[in-house]
Amino acid sequence: MIRFECDYTTGAHPKILEALVNSNGEACPGYGVDGHCEHARAMLRALCQAPEAGVHFLVGGTQANTTVIAAALRPHQGVLCAGTGHINVHETGAIESTGHKVLALAAVEGKITARQIHDCCQAHHTDPAWEHMVQPGMVYLSHPTELGTVYTLAELEAIHETCRRWRLPLFVDGARLACGLAASDVTLPDLARLCDVFYLGGTKAGLLFGEAVVISNPNLDQDFRYLIKQRGGMLAKGRLLGVQFEAFLQDGLFLDIGRQEVAQALRLRAAFEEKGWPLFVNSPTNQQFPVLPNAAMSVLEEKYSFEVWGKVDGEHTAVRFCTSWSTTDGDVDALIADIQSL
Repeated sequence: MIRFECDYTTGAHPKILEALVNSNGEACPGYGVDGHCEHARAMLRALCQAPEAGVHFLVGGTQANTTVIAAALRPHQGVLCAGTGHINVHETGAIESTGHKVLALAAVEGKITARQIHDCCQAHHTDPAWEHMVQPGMVYLSHPTELGTVYTLAELEAIHETCRRWRLPLFVDGARLACGLAASDVTLPDLARLCDVFYLGGTKAGLLFGEAVVISNPNLDQDFRYLIKQRGGMLAKGRLLGVQFEAFLQDGLFLDIGRQEVAQALRLRAAFEEKGWPLFVNSPTNQQFPVLPNAAMSVLEEKYSFEVWGKVDGEHTAVRFCTSWSTTDGDVDALIADIQSL
C-alpha cells in the first residue's frame, strides 16, 4: 500500500533522526531551557528578522492552538476563523474546552477576507445587545488552509490592517507552513511583521513531532510558559524539540522539504487534470483534491490510501491525496501510471 492520506505517515527525515542520534548521549537541562532549544530559538528569530520575538516549542498543532488562543483571549471573547478551520472542525471542541467560542465565518476555498472580519466586528459592536454576545477577540487563519489554499501577501496585509483597526490579535496556524512558504509570496519575516503570533509546523514536514510558536506581540508572550505548562505542553525532555528544530532550520531544510512536497503534489495534480478529473478546490500545495468517478476510486483504493472528502453526486467523490517529505518519485510514478491506465 502506497500511502497518500496525510503527510505524517512515516517517521523523521534522515537529517532530523541523525541529529537526535548524535545528541542522544548529552545530558541537558529539562523543559526547553537547554542549549539546543536556545540555539534553535536564535536561528528562528534570525530567519524571521525578529530579534525580540518569543519562540516556544510545543509538541503538536492542537496543543499549540489551544495554548495560544487561551493566552490571547479574555473570558468573554471568542476567536474568528473560517468555517473550515482546523479549530472549528478537527479539534474535538478543544477551543471550547478552554471556555472560548469559535466564531466561524463562511469560507471560500478555506479562506476568509479582511472585509468579512470587519463586517463581523462592526455588526457586533453596533448591535444594541452587544454585551450579551461573545465578543470577537482574535483572528485565526491557517496558511496553508485545510483545503491546501494559501493567502497572498496582499491578502494577509489587508487582514493585518483590519485586525489593527479592531484591536484583534492575528494568529496564523502554520502546521503546513513549509508548503505555504513554497507555494506563496509570504515569507517568515512577513509573518513575523504582520502576525501577533504564528507557528512553523514540524510534525507534518519531517519532524517526529514539534511546532515552533513565534510571538511578535510582547503582551502575548508574557507568562506564556506558564500557559504551556498548564496546557500540558511543557515537555520534560524539551531538548528533543530543540535538536529537531536546529536540524530543520539548518541550511533551509524546512524550505527544501516544503518545495519537495509541493513538487510531488503538483505532478499528481497534472495527472488528474490530464485525465479530465476536475479539482474540488484549487490548491497549489501538497494537498490535492480531485473529484474521482466512483469506479476509478474503487480501483485506486486497492493500491493507494487517500482520504475521502465527500460525495459530489451519485457517481463522483472528492478525495484528498497528500504528499509528504518521504513521498518518492516511485510512489508518484506508480500512481500516475495507474491513473493513466483507467
